[in-house]
Amino acid sequence: MRELREILRNLREDHHLKQKVVANYLGISQQTYSNYENGRREIPTWVVTSLSKYYKVSTDYLLGADTSYLGNTNLRNTYLENITVHDVMYDIQKLNPGKRRDLVKFIRYLKSSRTS
Repeated sequence: MRELREILRNLREDHHLKQKVVANYLGISQQTYSNYENGRREIPTWVVTSLSKYYKVSTDYLLGADTSYLGNTNLRNTYLENITVHDVMYDIQKLNPGKRRDLVKFIRYLKSSRTS
């Protein structure tokens, strides 16, 4: 199970934010926020609840009880290399139904063979 500090770092990076921006939102110094992400300071409950609102995720997600967050859902952001989620969805929509089913089966296969 990932630690809260890792989840916060991943969310910040998914949103292409600097620690200073998140710290300003919270009304704390960048150093204090950095200490949260690096595990040098305990993360207060008020920070967890504030960041759940900021990132629009549940506190359960931040605490590792819910893994349903899919990352940044801005379809125009780069997803992988120079490809956006919009590009991927557009390409999928051009496939016939049989190929889409094959793609879903392949994705499920990849997920099930994951070694994490």
